Amino acid sequence: MTEPEPTVALDLPATTPNGAARAAALAAARACDREPTGSISYQSAGRVLVIGTEAAVQEATVALAGHADLRCTGHVRRSDTAPVLSGYLGHFELQAGTAIAQVYDLVLDLGSPPLLQSELLPPGYFAPGADSGALQAALEELPDLIGGFEKPQYYQYDASICAHGRSGITACTRCLETCPTDAIRSLGEGIEVNPNLCQGAGSCATACPTGAIRYSYPQLADTLQQLRTLLQAWHEAGGTDAIILFHDVSDGQDALAELAAQLPERVVPVAVEEIGSVGMDSWLAALAWGAAAIVLLATSRTPASVRREIDHQLMVTGELLTGMGYPAATLQLCQAGDADLVGMLAALPATNGRAAATFAALDEKRTVIRLAVEYLYAQATAPRPLVSLPAGAPFGEVQVDGKRCTLCMACVSQCPAHALEAGDDKPQLVFIEANCVQCGLCCRTCPEDAIVAAPRYLYDSQQRNKRRVLCEEEPFLCIRCGKPFATRQLIEKITGKMKDHPMFQGEALERLKMCEDCRVKAMFAEDGAGGTPVSPGGLS
Repeated sequence: MTEPEPTVALDLPATTPNGAARAAALAAARACDREPTGSISYQSAGRVLVIGTEAAVQEATVALAGHADLRCTGHVRRSDTAPVLSGYLGHFELQAGTAIAQVYDLVLDLGSPPLLQSELLPPGYFAPGADSGALQAALEELPDLIGGFEKPQYYQYDASICAHGRSGITACTRCLETCPTDAIRSLGEGIEVNPNLCQGAGSCATACPTGAIRYSYPQLADTLQQLRTLLQAWHEAGGTDAIILFHDVSDGQDALAELAAQLPERVVPVAVEEIGSVGMDSWLAALAWGAAAIVLLATSRTPASVRREIDHQLMVTGELLTGMGYPAATLQLCQAGDADLVGMLAALPATNGRAAATFAALDEKRTVIRLAVEYLYAQATAPRPLVSLPAGAPFGEVQVDGKRCTLCMACVSQCPAHALEAGDDKPQLVFIEANCVQCGLCCRTCPEDAIVAAPRYLYDSQQRNKRRVLCEEEPFLCIRCGKPFATRQLIEKITGKMKDHPMFQGEALERLKMCEDCRVKAMFAEDGAGGTPVSPGGLS
């Protein structure tokens, strides 16, 4: 796969051993192979929709008249019949009232407010507002958007491990909340990503607790392999206390170019498509492989939703690190243009001689996080056994109110991560903390409101993977054959609710205390058949 070319090359000094190590590390990283990703195609025939007042539409149409391949048509917005617009380059649909939807390739929206409100507008849509410079730029760019275009397929989606919903119940919505292009929509038990709207912000992948959405430009394993190779080369060249500085290949690269000569030589810039595409898996792995600190460089064009997700990821990861005794300053988000950026970088902590891990670069998010945390924990000087995490963290336990739980196992059937299981030979609710992604499906599914999610991280891997009994009861035995088939509390709850119902009087109520086989026999038996019910372990 060909990576995007940086807009400006960084002229980084190499006057110290760390500077020489940086040059060697960056050269090694550039040599790493990348798995190619697919592409998304657009076709535009130059049909332009201009939205706005009559005067604005007329002025824009005149400005574009010199381009023979553009075919302009105007729509005058009226507040009482506001049109509905959707789509992307080559296929914008305009629905106005009950009329048949019209299709356009490009849109110049001069209305206020514009029809589309996403943070990152779809390709082919321009909404310059009152900015005359932005309007002029749009008028100049529109003629270039005729023909065929391609962009990368930025994501992969595995519906089998998605925690969005089950059986009509919605749980995890983190990807929907952080997408700046509104490219993701709910499909009930899963989600759907519109590849034509997706622009690779990457925050959906970092927010996903299970790894159901994965960034593929590049893939996680390729990003991690580049980091691992870079840090190996750094250490082999004699570098110490490397700071990994993630930045995007456009605005972030331009901002760093102005500071290149002033950057401390232990700062190693790593270009990514978007800074929202690298999350705690990459950060923790880099720290385990010997980096001293991780810094992300935001710019004025970083969408607010992406910034919020980065802030949340930093908060969760920061708690994981401080729980092991590492300094809070190990992770930083900074803004391009900050006057004290160079000073902040120079003040970041050192590794204090921490050795580098050797685990491989894997393409599985939670496994990478687990390996990195286990290694960092083993190297820590003042670790705690567990740490509480902020709401929304993808790790934790569930707590069950034994007085309310009837062991109906509805939560087990809905858990997408197999963190909840039924007991092997008796009524039990079993929990495996390592599998829990804190999606909340069990809490929303429980008919008794007996389950509460509690985000935390238990550092001991054996304890985290141990099967833990959350609730158990002695089984209720069929009053006819003595076979266990439910719990006492469940049968008491059902018979208590049904005892006054006209359909469950006399023998009908007693049949609720029988197993499925005996219940069927009793329903079809003649009066007196089947013998006198016994009570080997049922209700007394």
